[in-house]
Amino acid sequence: MAAAPFLDIPDVLNLRDAGAGVYRPGLLYRSASLNRLTDEGAARLAELGIRTVVDLRSSPELDIWPDRPIGEDVQYLHVPMLPDPATTDRVWPEDQAALYPFMAETGGVAVAAAVRALATGAPILVHCAVGKDRTGLTIAVLQTLAGLPAAAVTADFLRSNVGLGLDNGPVPYLDTAGAERLSRPIEATHLASALARIEELHGTLDNYLLDHGATASDLATLRTLRPE
Repeated sequence: MAAAPFLDIPDVLNLRDAGAGVYRPGLLYRSASLNRLTDEGAARLAELGIRTVVDLRSSPELDIWPDRPIGEDVQYLHVPMLPDPATTDRVWPEDQAALYPFMAETGGVAVAAAVRALATGAPILVHCAVGKDRTGLTIAVLQTLAGLPAAAVTADFLRSNVGLGLDNGPVPYLDTAGAERLSRPIEATHLASALARIEELHGTLDNYLLDHGATASDLATLRTLRPE
């Protein structure tokens, strides 16, 4: 199945349907944050029928770059995937190779929240800051649960490099403290290390999610949301 195209909505980076042939089209979307959303962009996002936005960012990120609301009927779930600086002094790894297994260890509650949201059967949008690391791992878990082969999961994961202009190398950005940093391309080995860490700690993806708040009914429902 051909990859879904990036959706051209003003000031929403890396936006695309992430169903990848294992979920109904228009059910699972992923993107960067919605803090720069324009009036036109908000209207066009609303047309997608999104009912839940799952925001994986930390509280300081939300304070500085709050999402622009899409509509009154949209539920917003804030579920930090990494230790929240607002509540802990646990430091995120700077190195991507270390970050991915770290996310696997700390992000289970957030990923399980995305599972529960998707299991409602109403369209959801999952995002973090730029939509490649935290969002990438979350979407990979959701796709794997629905039976997408590992090679296809990885290929879809790596498309964020194109969506963010990282296919030509790192891109500078400003962090929450206003310091310039580099957003670096993602690699297949990053995702593989996170999934391997989940398996090492929990045995299976199902166990990982059940251990962090998803139910057996949620997991069964996800496997029924295939294209008709």
